Amino acid sequence: MNDLVTIPKTFVARRNFWNFFGIACRILDHAGALLYFVKLKAFKLKEDITVFKDEARTQPLLNIKARQILDIAATYDVTDVATGAPLGALRRRGLRSILKDQWDILDPNGEVIGNIHEDSMLLALLRRFLSNLIAQDYHFFMGEQMVGLAKGSWNPFLVKYYVDFTHDSQNLLDPRMGLAAMVMLMTIEGKQ
Repeated sequence: MNDLVTIPKTFVARRNFWNFFGIACRILDHAGALLYFVKLKAFKLKEDITVFKDEARTQPLLNIKARQILDIAATYDVTDVATGAPLGALRRRGLRSILKDQWDILDPNGEVIGNIHEDSMLLALLRRFLSNLIAQDYHFFMGEQMVGLAKGSWNPFLVKYYVDFTHDSQNLLDPRMGLAAMVMLMTIEGKQ
């Protein structure tokens, strides 16, 4: 059985603010222990991200791969590495995401089953035009029901989110897709 079945409902996602040689993202439990690790090389045209269980990158768990090169409305397929099974996809909402980050969550058949969006248009505009040091919050929805929240904290040297999927009492969102979405927000949106 894949170890990802035990993904906690709450965790901390963090990465360094300055990313000159690529992005390193760590998913931690609330005590600070490493749960998952991602290292993304700088200047890649087509994203291919692997989520690992360890910082040595010997235990791959998820693969997140862009379908196309440099696409404003890019779709990223999420695959369980252990089984090779497609879990679904995450699709950036193109021009709508220029002013406020918005993503669709797709099932393995390509149907939209949920979405992720940045907290507010006003704060999004302030972040883009005045200061990217204003912390971002993301809301995760499956249909009309909010299933998760990623609450950003302000720190000039570290981007950190407190992630909470305890709102998903009916388990509407596969926890692996929730983890993949958080990795996408930390890596792809983190390049902006």
